[in-house]
Amino acid sequence: MALENEKELQQLKNRFRDLADKSFQQNMFTFTGFLGLSEQDAFWQVERELHFAGCVLFGGYEGADRVMVRFGNEADLGYEVPFPICCIHIRPLVAKFADKLSHRDFLGALMNLGIERSTIGDIKVGDKEAYLFCQESIAEYICENLGQIKHTHVKCEVTENFAEVAQEEPENKTIQVSSARVDAVIAKVYNKSRNDCLELFRTGKVFINGRLCENNSRLLKTGETVNARGYGKFVLVGEPRETRKGKFAIEVSVFR
Repeated sequence: MALENEKELQQLKNRFRDLADKSFQQNMFTFTGFLGLSEQDAFWQVERELHFAGCVLFGGYEGADRVMVRFGNEADLGYEVPFPICCIHIRPLVAKFADKLSHRDFLGALMNLGIERSTIGDIKVGDKEAYLFCQESIAEYICENLGQIKHTHVKCEVTENFAEVAQEEPENKTIQVSSARVDAVIAKVYNKSRNDCLELFRTGKVFINGRLCENNSRLLKTGETVNARGYGKFVLVGEPRETRKGKFAIEVSVFR
């Protein structure tokens, strides 16, 4: 969810502190629910305070957008507890007559079950099917109650083979910009004007590695992931190199 006001922000930060304290005081692992980008930014704002407990972020697979935070230091505790995340394969009962379903269709059907958004992670949508990452505690309920999405009757099964998950293939492209400023790169990647990009920063819709970015002139570094809400995300995969015309050629992997 998006954090609507300062009160919600402070409540979430206090929740992080409580989970870290519980982990440290009771020698146990504790977990948040799934966090969206705004909530991840709230975590990074207090992350230094929580170092004593040990923090790991994971969403069920590498590169997940929605992640959980686990508090607890394996070295101190002497054991490890996996993240309470499972993957559900959602597929039509009769593929021939199935609707073409979008991420919004799957998410809407799940929310209609009355479950909390924090129990749901990423939804990887394929051809008329999807792989849903969710908290283990809610998996059985989803499998028993999610029977239809739009006009399509579906079947839900927990899968332990994450290799089956449809991995989105990014579009690799090389762009030329005057500098590696994040606003310049966003404008080029999504073919938008600088004014359009500035609006993204003014409305808090740009995140770099899960942290809110309010500085549109920030220089991007190799390996950083940029999320621009409403457009998608991309990763800077190559070192910027100067061209003969004085511009910079930058390689990016774009996820729509």
